[in-house]
Amino acid sequence: AMSKSAVKISSDLLSNPLCEQEPAFLEMVTAFDTAMKRMDAFNQEKVDWLWLEVGSAGSVLEAWNGGSVLESFSSVFPSLNMAVKRREQTLQDYKRLQSKVEKYEEKERTGPVLAKLHQ
Repeated sequence: AMSKSAVKISSDLLSNPLCEQEPAFLEMVTAFDTAMKRMDAFNQEKVDWLWLEVGSAGSVLEAWNGGSVLESFSSVFPSLNMAVKRREQTLQDYKRLQSKVEKYEEKERTGPVLAKLHQ
């Protein structure tokens, strides 16, 4: 949607009367328009590829949340791969600690249990 907006803005700029009066401005706006159209085509190509690879809207969301799309971008963006690994590790730690808290909450409320529960 954002690239579509950028294409609309660049088209509107091209129809501005200032483009007829200032050749330098026309050249700059034409270059901007070309770049926005290329960006929109690139984005549309990626969206089409994603729909073909994954299939449905629900699957697209799953793919963006850790499926094959993230895996394919991990070689391009190594920091993304590290962030996903850190997120997964943090999530595992959270689940482990949450189960500990639930275990202590189920026990009788004695001094040592309360101390561990509020650590």
